[in-house]
Amino acid sequence: MTDIASTAGTGTGASAPTGLHTSDAARRRLKARYASEFRFKMFGLAAVLTAAFFLVLLLSTIVGQAIPAFVSHQVTIPVDLGQETLDPNNEGEAALRRANYDAVVRDGIRSLYPFAESRDDRRTVSSLISSGSAVRVRDAVLADPDGMIGQTSFTVPLDDVADLYFKDQISDERRVEPTGIASPTGSEGEIQVLSTANDFRDILANVKLFLAEQAEGVERELAGKERSLERAISDLDSYRTRLPDVAEERRAFFEEQINILDRGIVSLNRDIENLTAELADLRTRSQTAGAEEVLTRQLPSILVEINGGVVKATRVNATGIQGEVIIPLQSTENAAADDWSIREIMLPERNRKLDDRSLIYLDQLGEQDRVERTFNTVFFSSGASREAELAGIWGAVVGSFFTMVVTLALAFPLGVAAAIYLEEFAPKNRLTQIIEVNINNLAAVPSIVFGLLGLAVFLNVFGMPRSAPVVGGMVLALMTLPTIIIASRAALRAVPPSIREGALGVGASKLQTVLHHVLPLAMPGILTGTIIGMAQALGETAPLLMIGMVAFIVDVPSTPLDPSTVLPVQIFMWADFPEVLFRQKTSAAILVLLAFLITMNALAVILRKRFERRW
Repeated sequence: MTDIASTAGTGTGASAPTGLHTSDAARRRLKARYASEFRFKMFGLAAVLTAAFFLVLLLSTIVGQAIPAFVSHQVTIPVDLGQETLDPNNEGEAALRRANYDAVVRDGIRSLYPFAESRDDRRTVSSLISSGSAVRVRDAVLADPDGMIGQTSFTVPLDDVADLYFKDQISDERRVEPTGIASPTGSEGEIQVLSTANDFRDILANVKLFLAEQAEGVERELAGKERSLERAISDLDSYRTRLPDVAEERRAFFEEQINILDRGIVSLNRDIENLTAELADLRTRSQTAGAEEVLTRQLPSILVEINGGVVKATRVNATGIQGEVIIPLQSTENAAADDWSIREIMLPERNRKLDDRSLIYLDQLGEQDRVERTFNTVFFSSGASREAELAGIWGAVVGSFFTMVVTLALAFPLGVAAAIYLEEFAPKNRLTQIIEVNINNLAAVPSIVFGLLGLAVFLNVFGMPRSAPVVGGMVLALMTLPTIIIASRAALRAVPPSIREGALGVGASKLQTVLHHVLPLAMPGILTGTIIGMAQALGETAPLLMIGMVAFIVDVPSTPLDPSTVLPVQIFMWADFPEVLFRQKTSAAILVLLAFLITMNALAVILRKRFERRW
């Protein structure tokens, strides 16, 4: 009977048993759990990818801005470093120091442009090279008088804006290849350049398009002025309506507001009238196709290169230009289509740091092969400077080094000693618990609080030198101490008790056990925590700003007592400068700082891997 019943119960026609884990509800719950786990994984993956995207975006932006700062352009100019110029009376080093190197450099660069005769032209030529060029020549002469006296050429740095021009970061331009024959009407002064073909037709159309865009901008500005006028009239009517009913003590205020609104309405009406006239003029000029156009500093520039000279256009039509000769033409003969070219600079001269004359002069330097592109050693070998092309990070790097030496000399022994005492010798009572809680809290205190402490105690009470690495190191040591203590205690706690018990069992004292057995085994973890704390201190800015390390320091410090700045503060200062080259050097300095931080963190990982022991 049992066999038959068993067989019948397991026959092909019998249904499978159901239970808590095999029911439809259980399968739905299992499916929902798998779906929830999948969504959680996707959310985690999305978070990681988002973080990686922003990290790549940040680094690519910094690297993209920093790369131009690692190269610079220098120009070789003729100089007169003869004995008669520098030391006519044979007085030696004293005369060489007194020599007028500014005149030597100025005369040298101006000799390349003999046609630049006006004061403005000569000033433009002199501005092409760095203002520190004379100092560089003087230093070279004083360093090697025998080798430099008699030299007829010298390589000096270009001005920062000129340097950016050779990096293609100043002007947006295009060249037009003409098809007609050009006929100049002169070689100097105001001339015309006429073409047998409509070579200037497209350029004239671009100018008209630019005028139309200007008209749209003026129209938007005009609409804004009109809205402001409506609001001013409404406010004026409101004040005048309420004036009879206001109290006597507030009447003066209302009358003053009415006067202000009256003056504002008059000013707005005048602005609207001027903008309306300007808008009408721009629309007329932009809609009159083919009509001659007067080129101002608010419009794109047109330069014609012909017969070895350059003409800056002041008027343009479809078949020619009228303009000012910047570089004299070598002849007035007709030029075939392949012998002249048109250069259109789209960014208006008013919006550029270099005017057309400067661009032409720089192009001539390039054509004479006087400009050399080199690795920017100045960035790594010089200190701070107000001139972007002369500024470097070496002073900040040396200041950071001295600051880190002071920080390490103070924080490491004090932090390790405090950790050893608290972990190995201190009694476990309420006092030590309070100390431990305060150490943990100090690790989370904002860094600027330590800067305030340094300002109040080290500078105001002890009278220590402001902006000195020794003070900065003391402040950063206070900030780093909690990190080192916590990391050192964790490393000591990780040493197995059997090490201590074994050492005590063979007769070692408590001090010998700690110094000879426990501390060597904990040292990898202690060093790791110390390096991470030092890396954090290296990147700090706020506490050092409070003790004056934001000062502009030109000289490279030679001792920890000399005035100095540090790399993060140098980055902070450069980021506030408007020059483009300073912004590029800011990004380059950030890369250098990141390289130091990555190196220090990698060193911490290597030390842990190298000396870590497992029990």
